[in-house]
Amino acid sequence: MLLPILCFPDPKLHKVAKPVAVVDDRIKTLVANMLETMYDAKGIGLAATQVDVHERVIVIDVSEERDEPLVLINPELVWTSPETHLNEEGCLSVPGIYDGVQRFDAVHVRAQDLTGTARVIEADELLAVCIQHEMDHLMGKVFVEYLSPLKRDRIKKKMIKAQREEAQQ
Repeated sequence: MLLPILCFPDPKLHKVAKPVAVVDDRIKTLVANMLETMYDAKGIGLAATQVDVHERVIVIDVSEERDEPLVLINPELVWTSPETHLNEEGCLSVPGIYDGVQRFDAVHVRAQDLTGTARVIEADELLAVCIQHEMDHLMGKVFVEYLSPLKRDRIKKKMIKAQREEAQQ
């Protein structure tokens, strides 16, 4: 089932997600719906916060064929590389906007999978960027908050105008 994606500057995007207590059928259904929503929206990552579910669940697929979904439940960064670089990022909650964000080159993240098993994922390149971006959502942070107040304000006005125009159609 496709889920509606919250758009910036919706205040619900700033809610901090709570840990998932148990990986049960409800969470498995949420993950399936999030994956369907992410693929339909042509995204590479989606945090539960973006679909107005404030629990620590992320889905990601950075594969070329879009057939290698990664599910991270209760993710936590356990290591970050000393090196960082500026990446061009976009977001399903801020459609059509892309800008540079400084991210760690590599990360290790501990998370549960769909069976509830804890594992550590070592990520670099696009996967590392995507994990950091989605984990920010779980903390109530949208990537535009890394930008200057002027840029952020401009994006906010543009998003509000687009939402107003869409509502009038």
